[in-house]
Amino acid sequence: MNALTPFERLDDMFPDMFRRFMRPMKAAGLGAELPGEIRLDLSETDKSYEVSAELPGVKKEDIHVTIDGHYVSISAEVKRESEEEKKKKGERTVVKELFCGSASRGFSLPLEVDEKAAVAKFDNGVLKLSLPKKQQANSRAVPIQ
Repeated sequence: MNALTPFERLDDMFPDMFRRFMRPMKAAGLGAELPGEIRLDLSETDKSYEVSAELPGVKKEDIHVTIDGHYVSISAEVKRESEEEKKKKGERTVVKELFCGSASRGFSLPLEVDEKAAVAKFDNGVLKLSLPKKQQANSRAVPIQ
């Protein structure tokens, strides 16, 4: 005799629903997370901040980086298509899934960034930013008379 609990019977009826419950949503068949979160690594040198941000499936022209003092903002728009069943000649598409959306991420840095000297490169789904620190004016003591 097979000892199944009621939950296991429901799991057999709706396997995908229960296996994916409480997991991050993924675009079916694409293996990519839905837009909303941009993951990044941030490191610092004496003269600059170095940022690497993951933007898989995004085109270079759909990425926007803005710098305002010490605040950096990255935004991207994603548009993808996937066909579950490829059409053969004379057949109609059975399932076609469209995927589009946007993601953005902003963060503050301890020191201001020299936006004129900032460099951005995009290669293989990774955006690399080199953000030079703005030279701080030398402070001096003001004698009191």
